[in-house]
Amino acid sequence: MIPPIASRFVAGETPAVALEHTRLTNAEGVKVILNLLGEHYDDPAPARDDADAYRQLIADIASTGLDACVSVKPSQIGLDVSEEFFREQYRAIAEAGDEHDVFVWCDMEDATTTDATLDAYEDLAREFGGGMGLCVQANLRRTKTDLERLASVPGKIRLVKGAYEEGSDIAYTDKSDVNEAYREDLEFMFQEFDGGIGVGSHDPAMIDFATDLHDQYGTDFEIQMLMGVREQAQFDLAADGYEVWQYAPYGDKWLSYFYRRVRERKENLGFALRAIVSG
Repeated sequence: MIPPIASRFVAGETPAVALEHTRLTNAEGVKVILNLLGEHYDDPAPARDDADAYRQLIADIASTGLDACVSVKPSQIGLDVSEEFFREQYRAIAEAGDEHDVFVWCDMEDATTTDATLDAYEDLAREFGGGMGLCVQANLRRTKTDLERLASVPGKIRLVKGAYEEGSDIAYTDKSDVNEAYREDLEFMFQEFDGGIGVGSHDPAMIDFATDLHDQYGTDFEIQMLMGVREQAQFDLAADGYEVWQYAPYGDKWLSYFYRRVRERKENLGFALRAIVSG
């Protein structure tokens, strides 16, 4: 059972509980991206099991009519086994999404996975006509070139600042440089993309910048934030008419995810400490 201290960031251990979280979040005007926790499987069995679980989740979303989609991690569905195995599982999930009209996102992991993830995404997104999306990270120096490549690919692109520690030879390591790259990448997307922009940020300055770009270029976009982080802002933005999606992980591998969220942000640590003190 997930303790209350962690349940702020994790939408339960089972699909049923995660779907109930989705229903409650939809009631606040916010849509939900569901992610089954798990990553870096070098054994094909758990990778195949999680891919099957995503296919069932897609069917469940379709049967409920909830405003939800899924997001998968390459290393969760077999990239650490082999690129071929990863593509097989990714294709099966994409086929399920296409069959049930449920959107399928693919997260981006560390820089060693970028090429394999991009190649697989582009092939499947072109084949299935755009019911798919990919995350890219502004801290990587290569991202501007990747966005130029992705501008003509049907689907959506989620731009995040990037959470993986990478070397300065391939990534911007100073916060101000990452922020500058994020703004430059966003402006390129609003200029060159035909919609399908996911602004993956909790930073009010970046969200304001995106709304200014929308006013300037008229390009459609959506805002994506994590469950448990600035949730009232998510509800307020939805109430103001923005399309807002909450990335909500679930599953029994919640402990490491929770600690990662606490380490990342001081306000998350404060929330955790208050919860401990209040018992």
